[in-house]
Amino acid sequence: MPSILLIEDDRTIQMALEFALTRAGYGVSVAGDGEAGLDAARRCDPDLVLLDVMLPRRSGLDVARALRAEGFDTPIIMLTALDQEEDKVAGLDAGADDYVTKPFSTAELLARVRAHLRRIRTRGKLPAIIESGALRIDTDAARVLVEGKPLRLRSKEYALLVALASREGSLCTRQWLSERVWGEVFLPTSRTLDTHVRRLRRAIDTDGWTYIHTERGMGYRFEAVCTESTVPGGNARNEDAR
Repeated sequence: MPSILLIEDDRTIQMALEFALTRAGYGVSVAGDGEAGLDAARRCDPDLVLLDVMLPRRSGLDVARALRAEGFDTPIIMLTALDQEEDKVAGLDAGADDYVTKPFSTAELLARVRAHLRRIRTRGKLPAIIESGALRIDTDAARVLVEGKPLRLRSKEYALLVALASREGSLCTRQWLSERVWGEVFLPTSRTLDTHVRRLRRAIDTDGWTYIHTERGMGYRFEAVCTESTVPGGNARNEDAR
């Protein structure tokens, strides 16, 4: 049973999330302030941390920084009522892997939890096959198929695709992608990443599916979205919207 540490001072949110997480099959530990949360993380060594930003005694940002400084590499999902871009950047810079803005859907939060826990299970190795929508990636053979047809990609485009697809549903920050694909620190003035994403979109998107979605000012999220107008609830997107 994966263990989750919930650090949240709002008792109503705390009880609702503890119930939902327990019902979903997770072992849940709860802390109501930053100091107690930091102690609980050290003591329990959870598989994932849900961390509120605005906490008494010690802020969520301070808790995240402290855990990362101690070598704690468990995924941290920030829960925040602060929805400005600079607030989200501050959370990611402090060491968070993802963020959810309040008020949020419990179903969305649980989906994010599942995505990060899947990544833990495959940490250190890529799955042999990654399939999403009409896209199939054979990482052993370094081969990409779109609607069953082989696709030729440049080496960096392929590396970028694998990096994104291996974290499906999770935010991939510009910094993380730059280090993972190019082995260098991301420079805000550089357009290299954006150029490669644009080329990759043109290569893998079809009339029925889009995959790489922009998180404004943050990075990108890989998720297969059906754009077929004949599909009920289909989500048509264009290049500008992404």
